[in-house]
Amino acid sequence: MTAYIIRRLLILPIILFGVTLLIFSMLQVLGPVERSALYVRDIPKTDRQVDAIIVRYGLDKPFYVQYWNWLVGTVDGNTGERVGGVLRGDLGYSRSGREPVIDVLIRRMPATLELALWAMIPVIAFGIWLGVKAALNHNKLFDQVARVFAIIGWSFPTFVFALLMLLVFYARLDWFQPGQLSTGFSQEVIKPGFTQYTRMMTVDSLLNLRFDIFIDALRHLIMPVTTLMVVEVALLLKITRSAMLEEMRQDYVTTARAKGLPEKMITNRHIRRNALIPVITVAGLTLAGLMGGVVITETVFDYPGIGSWAAAAAVSLDVLSMLGYALFSAVLLVAANLIVDIMYAVLDPRVRLS
Repeated sequence: MTAYIIRRLLILPIILFGVTLLIFSMLQVLGPVERSALYVRDIPKTDRQVDAIIVRYGLDKPFYVQYWNWLVGTVDGNTGERVGGVLRGDLGYSRSGREPVIDVLIRRMPATLELALWAMIPVIAFGIWLGVKAALNHNKLFDQVARVFAIIGWSFPTFVFALLMLLVFYARLDWFQPGQLSTGFSQEVIKPGFTQYTRMMTVDSLLNLRFDIFIDALRHLIMPVTTLMVVEVALLLKITRSAMLEEMRQDYVTTARAKGLPEKMITNRHIRRNALIPVITVAGLTLAGLMGGVVITETVFDYPGIGSWAAAAAVSLDVLSMLGYALFSAVLLVAANLIVDIMYAVLDPRVRLS
């Protein structure tokens, strides 16, 4: 197991190198003059200012030199200090967020993490349970209902379902509201008496013993979490059901039944364990997608996460913000793949020897 994990960790820097190289290549579509405007808060107004920025950041140098400077930064000829550099946390200035890209990511990440955690727990629980139950009741009523739900849930556009949620539960019934907190509670959490430990409202409200804020934050999470659940549970249900049916047809299951093993033991210790391997792949990538910020869901429900910021950056043609978001999402995806690979080795000993 240890050797397998070490091998996967050694591959990680190579993958990240390829990701950063691809993302930086996207920036080269713009010429030096266009890119010079991305490195300052105010658009350069004279040719002399443009030329100074191009020289300072080496935008007229060969591709490999620019890539290295983008990673580690450049030395300012006037002050002698190193400026910029992705590896130093400098992803540029976000015009849409009106602050550095890294600061926007740090400020908005807790909200997206909170949404991802509240959505992922029921998605995994219900998706796997429904998939296993449907497979064990193959072609029965429960299976038919589950298949219809999976088809409708996976085929239904996310933005349409989100808008229907807003129409029914906000506009008509006024049960839930978009956003992260109500206006009054939004003012409460920025007062000196309220300590923001994690910037996740449901967690911080409990740590501050403010159960009224916790209930309000939870009410604001219901619509976006439900929207994400419908789509992701449907996908996980389909994958789990298919994997379970495939494993139930294997010869080892027939052998186990011929030996007289209880059906419950065969299901829990053999069929479900082997069927979880493809399910883990989907679950890991789903979590990475949620952590990267679900753009449509956060935008529709005005949720202050990374996804809604990315949508605003795209609309305003904020190039550096979009590249920062792409890099952040890519790192999450690589990390999720690493975790999935490790889980493979835990569930299937044969993977460790490959």
